[in-house]
Amino acid sequence: MRLSLSLRTQLSIIFAGTTILLILIFGGVYGERSIKQVEVEIGNSLSESAYLMENNLDQYMWSRYGETIMLSSLSDIRQLEDQDEVESMLNQTQATFPSFSWIGLTDRDGTVVASTDSILKGADISERPVYLEALEKTFIGDVHEAVLLADLLPNPTGEEMKFVDISTPIYDDNDDFIGVLATHLSWEWVEEVEASMLDSLKNRDSIEFLIVSKIDDVVILGPDDLLGKPLNVESIELARTGQNGSIIETWPDDKEYVTGYMMENGYKEYPGLGWTILVRQPVEVAYAPTKELMMFFLISGLIFVLLFAVIGWFLAERLTSPLKNIAGAADRLRLGEFVQIPLYRGTSELETLSLSLRKLVSDLTHTESALVEMKEVANRDELTGLANRYALDYYLREFIQKQKMAIVLYIDLDGFKLINDTLGHNAGDELLIQVAHRLQKIVREGEMISRVGGDEFIVVLPVGKGDLANRGKIVGEKIISSINKPYSLDGQSASVSCSIGAAFWEASGSINIEETIRTADEALYAAKREGKNRIHVYGC
Repeated sequence: MRLSLSLRTQLSIIFAGTTILLILIFGGVYGERSIKQVEVEIGNSLSESAYLMENNLDQYMWSRYGETIMLSSLSDIRQLEDQDEVESMLNQTQATFPSFSWIGLTDRDGTVVASTDSILKGADISERPVYLEALEKTFIGDVHEAVLLADLLPNPTGEEMKFVDISTPIYDDNDDFIGVLATHLSWEWVEEVEASMLDSLKNRDSIEFLIVSKIDDVVILGPDDLLGKPLNVESIELARTGQNGSIIETWPDDKEYVTGYMMENGYKEYPGLGWTILVRQPVEVAYAPTKELMMFFLISGLIFVLLFAVIGWFLAERLTSPLKNIAGAADRLRLGEFVQIPLYRGTSELETLSLSLRKLVSDLTHTESALVEMKEVANRDELTGLANRYALDYYLREFIQKQKMAIVLYIDLDGFKLINDTLGHNAGDELLIQVAHRLQKIVREGEMISRVGGDEFIVVLPVGKGDLANRGKIVGEKIISSINKPYSLDGQSASVSCSIGAAFWEASGSINIEETIRTADEALYAAKREGKNRIHVYGC
């Protein structure tokens, strides 16, 4: 069964479907592009954070590196014999730059001769890297745990103490090596830099900074579960190629992170320690804005679909309302009512349609009237107005579909030729017209009278089974009696009689209705042979 939708519904569906299609096209192109752009910007943001962290670390270390070099170049530092003066200068430097947890001056043999707060004064550090690596050039050591100073420096947090070493050789005025200026930078300054960076990113959730040492790829700053452990992720390898960027990768906890990376490579004279700076954020957190953007596209799309569907619904109503009225008028015309197609102006197509339909209906009405008139003319005897042979055939075709039994009366006038010969053809025509009127008064509604020849008529009477024998004789006798009455033709009196042949038709019988008519014709001639002016029923 075909599903038929109203034009209003179809237009609403078309509007909504078109909107969905446009949203899919533009949303798919621009939406995906926007989401990709947001993802790129998120990655760039983490990459930039790694770069800024690296820049802050390098500038901080460069400052401490420069301060150590500057301090070692002071002439007062070279006066090893004035230890109190040197120690006072070291304490003053630490007070000015508190990141120096400890500053010490050794003699050429590695014995501490002056230090901040006299810590390790007199101690032999000749086996420590801070002395050994600075015999010929300035040394910057990677982060390490406190060894000699662990129990000597204040530690209010109780956490394990870590330091970064900066030490440089000291020469006298003759450029002879006389000792080493050794410093320990507190690792807390790195954590302060991290806190400062996190504060600048406080609108971003779950961001973590990591510093990975180039020695065994150990994490020296980062989450507790990774601290002090080697780390093997792709971003470290990318950073060590000199790139600064971001990547989505799976970490040892089997979670995906967006990771920004950058390798620490020094600043000006400070050569750097080769640390790898990583900034990571869980993918589901980092890309939350993209989900919000997708949700925005989805909700906006649904709103637009509903909006345009409603607009389509009302526009369709405006368009279909006149069409409904025109269709309603057409239906009423179909049912036989006399109505006019409404005329609509303002919309050229509707105006053209309504005018065309009005003209079409007018033409069809005239045509139908003409056809009815022509049909009447074609099916009526021109002289008497009775049904002709064509109308009789059409009646019989319909009759046998509805009726089970009938009597056919075949009528012929006796003496009609004499009227024509004596009174003329005009009188004969007038006689036929009066005979037709008399026959019409005898038959009932649903019974058929037809003129099939010059003075021959056929009457078809539908009957029931109990009426079969009597109905034919009764009607035939009424017809004979009526036709036998005198006629007035052009002021003259004239008389004719008629002979009638009758035959029965039954739907379940062996002969059809046409054969029954021929049988009635034969019965007519039998009536004439028997003396005319009588009815002869076939088979009786």
